Amino acid sequence: MIQTCGNTDFEAVYQVINDAAEAYRGVIPQDRWKEPYMPREELQQEMDAGVRFSGIRQGVDLAAVMGIQAVKDVTLIRHAYTAIRFQGQGLGGRLLDHLHGQANTPLLVGTWADAVWAVRFYQGRGFRLARRAETEVLLEKYWDIPRRQVETSVVLSDVPVDDLLS
Repeated sequence: MIQTCGNTDFEAVYQVINDAAEAYRGVIPQDRWKEPYMPREELQQEMDAGVRFSGIRQGVDLAAVMGIQAVKDVTLIRHAYTAIRFQGQGLGGRLLDHLHGQANTPLLVGTWADAVWAVRFYQGRGFRLARRAETEVLLEKYWDIPRRQVETSVVLSDVPVDDLLS
């Protein structure tokens, strides 16, 4: 069952994100990796900035999380992670479908360019990969991330990107 993750789920959300982010180790640029991948302070800042997490439990364990954040005229998918031992069970797809149903504006997701599994996940669900020039414009417009992350990321959209740039 999909649930809203609140303050009482903070530690479980933190654990899922950092467990699943191990997939990025050695894949994303070394200068963008940190230990832990998302410190508690950063997670709290994201939540304070309006990222609302939903999650799926398997038994008593929080198995997968995905956040959404309304920014200007779009909804961003933020921090989508499934704990390693629960991957491959369709939990990410269920969360994405759930959050897609909650959004009343176009959905955008940013991810690392070298995280090919993540890009395939979104493309397999109808998201379109933005061209490099479009990606840079979208990341600058809707995200607050370091320049180095902009250079090494991609953006996918559930609507034609031209609709967002016009």
